Amino acid sequence: ASARSATCTYSSAIRADDNARARARIPGLIAMPLHLRAICADITTLALDAIVNAANSSLLGGGGVDGAIHRAAGPELLRECRLLDGCRVGDAKLTRGHRLPARHVIHSVGPVWQDGRHGEPELLASCYRRCIEVAAAAGLSSIAFPGISTGAYGYPVELAAPIAVTSVRTAAPLHPGLTDVVFCCYSEQHLAIYQRLLDGCDTDSDAR
Repeated sequence: ASARSATCTYSSAIRADDNARARARIPGLIAMPLHLRAICADITTLALDAIVNAANSSLLGGGGVDGAIHRAAGPELLRECRLLDGCRVGDAKLTRGHRLPARHVIHSVGPVWQDGRHGEPELLASCYRRCIEVAAAAGLSSIAFPGISTGAYGYPVELAAPIAVTSVRTAAPLHPGLTDVVFCCYSEQHLAIYQRLLDGCDTDSDAR
């Protein structure tokens, strides 16, 4: 895996709209810096509080990132996933990391790309928001995302990446305990796309 990375650090305090909403929901909130990073690496090797699995709705394993995470975590992950009764597209569920360096896995089911006119952007944005919410509810401070839906599900990475970054920047300031978010890319091409987005934190997109 490449050692190259892109980073962006900003304080949630400078996002006045997000910070105001967070303060309304969490009395006594103290804004914390939020670190966004993009790296080119094997997500199964990351020793963070959680890594996100781009899962299918059964949560019982599959190909790509899903299969790699299940193989690295060992059979205990599959046994735990069998208890979760699947997962809806756009939602996320938490398990332990088992044999992974990461303490937890957050399984999220992204949309299958059709043409962008069948709710795919909204569902993809929901995946990232729900992962942030699940991580925060579990008291986690660091999380790594793969490119949800950009593999076998066919979502073009140049359309998915702005949604990923914007959704995280919108959701994370509402949860001050979450301070480190990693976008884990599996190719230099994908890393370059995130690099452009994170340079200057330019993350305009249609995701809401």
